[in-house]
This record gives sequence, structure tokens and C-alpha cells, in this order.
Amino acid sequence: MTDGQTISLAPARPDATAPPVGTLSPPVPRSAVAEVLRAHRTAPPTAVVPVAEGLLNRGYRVSTADGDWFLKCYVDRATAGRPAITAQHRATTALAARGLPVPAPVPDRDGRTVTAYRGRLFALYPWVAGSHRHGTGLDLVRCGELGTLLGALHGALAEVCAPLRQPDGVLSAEVEETERIIGDLRALARAHRPYGPFDRLAEQHLTERLDLLAAHRHRRPGPTAAPPTGWTHGDFHGLNVLHRGDTVSAVLDWDKLAPHPIAEEAVRAATLLFNDRATGVLDLVRVRHWARAYRATGAADAEQVARAVHRVWWERLNDLWMLQWHYQRGDHRADPLFPAAAGQLARWCQDYEQVMDAFAN
Repeated sequence: MTDGQTISLAPARPDATAPPVGTLSPPVPRSAVAEVLRAHRTAPPTAVVPVAEGLLNRGYRVSTADGDWFLKCYVDRATAGRPAITAQHRATTALAARGLPVPAPVPDRDGRTVTAYRGRLFALYPWVAGSHRHGTGLDLVRCGELGTLLGALHGALAEVCAPLRQPDGVLSAEVEETERIIGDLRALARAHRPYGPFDRLAEQHLTERLDLLAAHRHRRPGPTAAPPTGWTHGDFHGLNVLHRGDTVSAVLDWDKLAPHPIAEEAVRAATLLFNDRATGVLDLVRVRHWARAYRATGAADAEQVARAVHRVWWERLNDLWMLQWHYQRGDHRADPLFPAAAGQLARWCQDYEQVMDAFAN
């Protein structure tokens, strides 16, 4: 787990009300950290370091006389309910028991893995050493090993989570709704003051997106085109994987654990791992090694991966979440990701067959 500058603990005070959309909650107060550690019978904190990466929930490295811990504060309202967190903890504990590199939460003195303090929910984990590595910095053998790991996780999740009934169909995005959103976003970008480089890029991309939609609208996948649904990590990318040398030491952040078409997670993860971080262009050689290793685990076959590639491509073609955060929510945290995401989509449309071949051949 990576961290930032050491900070002093905030003074004890009642927690503030929930933050408005587009902002993070206030730092965790001293009383909350101390209370969570007391509940786990650990020594008092001597230092707290905020974990630097991530867009949603807060995490801290907590140093004590007993050693270092990772303290997670659940901020994201979509995943912060106690039943959902407890279910995630059961799954990750079971995965860890199978020898997979998944940190398991530490039970408190009453055997619970979720601690509440003044309206906030917390979990405590052992500190796992490691660093984040972007996929283009991995050699081809490591790329394959990472694909094998995700396949193994998908297989294990099917065994440790509740059985699933396959859905009758999975709907895909509708072009008409995307075009409506584009109209709204173009107007907001054009009217933004001061009008800057981001607004200019947004307008250019939205115009290009309309052209791409017009060219590909007939390729919308039908409801029965999705690969089989199963339990997935939900957010598998470089910032949620820790490496120690050439070995994965931990797969982190299971907040989005949920049923989805599992082969789609393999495709989506590869597009986040093996892209040029400036242009978004995919390294198809690394993608091929990743996909071949993933398929070899039996998590999905080539035909299922091909269906996943088409559906992920279609959803990206209709997905505008970064610009919606920026213009409709006033949340700029995803702004640095936008240029590469826009570039990747344009190149994917241009090289569709080559991308498909890398994943499914």
C-alpha cells in the first residue's frame, strides 16, 4: 500500500454532515482512529499517513507500537452500508484463506470486521507492503501472470459467494440517450467561463463522439449477447494491485464486488492496465499475453471474451461519466484521466479488429 506525507491527527470533534457531491469527507478525527484501534485491542496510534491513491473511500496507514495497519473509512454512499461491507469482508476472508493475495479484515474483540463511530464505518487491515505498477511496465511473463490471477479470482469468487441465477439478458446503452447527454454536455462546455483547454478538448471530443455514434449505432449488442454473469472484483486496475518485485502482494479495494459478466471485467481491466497513460493507446502485445493467460484458467473461452470485447467497446462508446462529473457534478477528480480515455476510444474504433484479435485469438 502506498502512502503520502505523514500528517497529524485531526482533533476530536463530532463528525460533520455528509459532504456535498464532488468533495471528499473531512479527515478522520483522532477519536475515530483511537476508537477503532481500541475495538481491536491494538496499541494507540503514533502516526497516521493518508493513502495517496483513489477517488472514493479514505484510507490511512496507522503506525502503532504493535506494527502498522491500514485503516479504511467508508465514504462512498453506494458501497458504505454495513450489510454490503460485511458481505465483502466474508468474501475477501474466504479468498485469503485459499491462499490468494487478498487482504482479510481484522475482526475486533467481538468478532466483527466493521466498526462504527459517530456515523462512519471503518475496517482495519494488516499493512501490506508493495507498490503500484502500470501494466506497460510489466514484462510479458508478468502480464500473463496477472491475467492468470484475475482468472483464479473469478473462479474462487464463484465458489465462495452466493450462487447466481443467470439473467435472461443484459441491456446495453442506448444511442438516443447518449446523444441527449452529449447535447447537454456540449452546451455546458461551450458556456463555461473561463473557457479553457479542458472545455475546448471536451467540445472537440463530444463532436467526435457524435460522429462515432452515427457510424456505429447499428452495432449495439442485443440483450442476449453478454457473456455469462458471475461475481467480479468490479474495479480491477493498477491502483488496486500491489507488487513486491515481480510478485503481486495484494489485490485491494473490493467495494464494488458484485455480479457482472465476468469476461467483461477481464477486458475492462486490460484497457486500464495496458494503455499508454498519455494517449490511451493499448499495448496489444501485452493485451494478448494477458488475455491468453486469463482464458487458460477456464474463467471464459475465446467466444465469451469476444462478446465481452464488443460489449465493453459499446459501453465505452456511450459512456461520458468523466465529463458528467466535471460539468454536472462539479467534481474534477477524474479530469486527468479524460484525455487518455478519449484517445483510447477513438483508436479502439479505428483498430477494432486488431483489438478483438488481441483479446480473443
